[in-house]
Amino acid sequence: MKKKHLVDVIFASDKRKRVLLMLKDEPQEMKNLLKELDTNRPALLPQMRILKDHSLIYHSGDVYGLTTIGKIVVDEMKPFLDTIETLCKHNHYLSTHNTDSIPKEFLKRISSIKGSHIIEPNIVNTHEMNSDYLKVALASKAVYFVFTFMHPACPSILKQLADKNINVEIIFTRGLVDKLLEGWSDEFRHFIAYDNIKFYLHEQKVGISSLTVTDAGFLLRLLFNNGDFSNKQMLCLSPQGRQWGKELYDYYLKNAKPITHV
Repeated sequence: MKKKHLVDVIFASDKRKRVLLMLKDEPQEMKNLLKELDTNRPALLPQMRILKDHSLIYHSGDVYGLTTIGKIVVDEMKPFLDTIETLCKHNHYLSTHNTDSIPKEFLKRISSIKGSHIIEPNIVNTHEMNSDYLKVALASKAVYFVFTFMHPACPSILKQLADKNINVEIIFTRGLVDKLLEGWSDEFRHFIAYDNIKFYLHEQKVGISSLTVTDAGFLLRLLFNNGDFSNKQMLCLSPQGRQWGKELYDYYLKNAKPITHV
């Protein structure tokens, strides 16, 4: 029998693709595969035979697993599929917002935020949405912010976080610091005195609108492509997403200096 190209073997059949993904972590019995795929043995066996003929799977009795080649293929295949799924799911948001502001190394790992979704609060519900995410922040041990603008509720939110002894780090842009010193200098001095609050100044252009990282995940706000403010936010509450968000915060922190006095 003439063998298919591996790309066709993997992607030309949804059943074959799903079987490979199901076997990623451990071998599975045929009955489990049939149940998960909602199919029957006569329909699945030809697809399993193709995978076996191309050295992607093996079977012992009624148990199927990945070969060494199969493991290599699936390890590369999973991030690719997650990337495609994320890009498709958020195509409109990503195409209308300034993704150039996100460093390339993070865009290449966009599969890490596969479970994210877009929040689009209207004007009436904007404060309520922030309140919902505040519950996540208040349940965290540490919260990290990158701000290029200051929400009117921020002083109140910061006080709640500080009073609960949550470690807080905030990176401000130069433009925002100058505005805060004009209209928020007393509050600035007040919060600098807290042991669990650290302020940082980022002199270079940040590009994103804001970023909040909690123990559970992150909330990212991008600008529109034309530079206008956008009320839409990307929320991701997963361990992989949280790591992606924290590393993005650390990326900006590298070029930030502590603000110790006003």
